[in-house]
Amino acid sequence: MRIIIVGAGQVGSTIATSLSESHEVVVIDVDAERVDELTYGVDALTIQGDGTDVEVLEEADVESADMLIASTDDDETNIVTCGTVKTLTDCFTIARVKNTRFLDTWRRAQGQALGVDFMVGTNLLTASEVVRLSGLPAARDVDTFAGGLVQMAEFEIPEGSQVAGQTVQEADRFDSLTFAAIIRGDDVVIPTGQTRIEAGDDVIVIGSRDSVRVLAGEVAPRADNGATNILIIGGSDVGYQIARLLEEQGGSPRLVERDHERARELAEDLPGSTILESDATDREFLLREHVDDADVVVAALGDDERNLLASLLAKRLGADRAIAIVDDTEYVSLFEEVGVDVAVNPREVTGEEITRFTRERRAENVAMIEHDRAEVIEFEVDAESVLVDRPIRESVPELPDGVVLGAITRNGELVVPRGDTVIQTGDHVVVFVDTTVLDEAQALL
Repeated sequence: MRIIIVGAGQVGSTIATSLSESHEVVVIDVDAERVDELTYGVDALTIQGDGTDVEVLEEADVESADMLIASTDDDETNIVTCGTVKTLTDCFTIARVKNTRFLDTWRRAQGQALGVDFMVGTNLLTASEVVRLSGLPAARDVDTFAGGLVQMAEFEIPEGSQVAGQTVQEADRFDSLTFAAIIRGDDVVIPTGQTRIEAGDDVIVIGSRDSVRVLAGEVAPRADNGATNILIIGGSDVGYQIARLLEEQGGSPRLVERDHERARELAEDLPGSTILESDATDREFLLREHVDDADVVVAALGDDERNLLASLLAKRLGADRAIAIVDDTEYVSLFEEVGVDVAVNPREVTGEEITRFTRERRAENVAMIEHDRAEVIEFEVDAESVLVDRPIRESVPELPDGVVLGAITRNGELVVPRGDTVIQTGDHVVVFVDTTVLDEAQALL
């Protein structure tokens, strides 16, 4: 597939890096320095120019493109780029936007507006990521498959965890759970029953929601009960979207906003939330609001430094878990190293979502692990699959190393994969795949 990416910032670079291994990629950006950096770092054709300019698009041979992804930091530029492309060709267009109002307009037109075939809303996507993480507080990453029957979760094993020091066989006490992989430093380890789980490991599991939640309770206290006491710091659009999504799930979050007018707007728009007008970096205020009882504190102030301060202060005062929105990609690891439990970067989330969407055209659902080091893929088994009509113990040896069958669903019911399980045509299978063998695995599966 030939893909043109307009915008070589963090989002565009992430997408280009992920897709260039198996597609012909062209990247357009107005910034000469960004173009030069990408030229030497990614296997892609790079063009310096304005993606809204017809001549630049023609130079990129847009008429032969299968897909165009507009991923600059400016919403209007992305929308205009897609609209311009539609005057030249019928290639599939994707636009990244931060302003949720553009997304609402596009959705109301049922995807037939603005020359955009698929629109990715950065703020809403970021909020959805936070809400998923809040639903399973011990997890670093969470995704669902097979209409909600199957859940994938990534857990970092802390010192003192009940699971730390156990073998996989000892930790695997659940009939409907598969320990798919362990990420240990730079290594992706496909575990056997005798593999020992160490503090600091990131463990990837796939199974039923109930089994994943029980394991979460063993990884970290209180996690099996979910998060009911959620405090959102900052009434930015991301903060608002988090509260709105929690309300839709029946939650009653508290949201702290310092600006009087913005706090009033939020109170009108979020009837199921408690809006508190104050400075969330005020220690006395947080103590009065019993921040030590919070299951999750989410810092969404729109400023990285203040988000870090608010997160660390909340943790110091006893909050169980802190999630921070981090705009600068270079700060993500720093936030987590100094005590923030999870740092969510909107650009990374958006880049991964767009990459996921391009890959979902060949699968039912895709979740990307650790910035595309691995993927969890759901697909429907057809007659050409190496798995079909054979016991798993016979078919798995034909798959490359780095592939683990995590779960099977058949006629709306979960089937636990065992050696003698025979996979049938029409089954939905959820597998963990190391990206180094992704193309080979997909061809066989």
